[in-house]
Amino acid sequence: MVEKLVIFDSVFGNTEKVAHAIGEALGDAPVRKVDQVTEQDLQNLEILLVGSPTRAFQPTPAIKNFLKGLDSGKLSDVKAAVFDTRIPKDKTDSGFLKLMINLFGYADTKIEKLLLKSGANISLESTGFAVTGTEGPLAEGELDRAKAWAKRIFE
Repeated sequence: MVEKLVIFDSVFGNTEKVAHAIGEALGDAPVRKVDQVTEQDLQNLEILLVGSPTRAFQPTPAIKNFLKGLDSGKLSDVKAAVFDTRIPKDKTDSGFLKLMINLFGYADTKIEKLLLKSGANISLESTGFAVTGTEGPLAEGELDRAKAWAKRIFE
């Protein structure tokens, strides 16, 4: 049996909903909020998906601190993928916000860099799931899209 895990942080509950949809798509993989992940959760891991809301163009401090705290090579041979929740650039009327997104991006790229430092093998292109406002909710169809995206890690 493939050992799988979905780790997330969430502020308004949107990223948590996506994480649970992904866990379901992976065959009911365990889903853990980042502050509840134990050392045992990381043992014999083969597939890891990590997600965070985008807050000030970054993942949450809890996600960053967790990943920075992993030993180099801790995730060697682990197939990993990254997701975030975000307000899509094309869904905002704010020219300033569009400029800032162009300059600083979203949480996914920062999470991916931290996973790579821990030796993970990024096996699926990172993606973001749309929220319709600062506090959400998720845009229509995003949970189904999350499930379809997560299943691609087995390809």
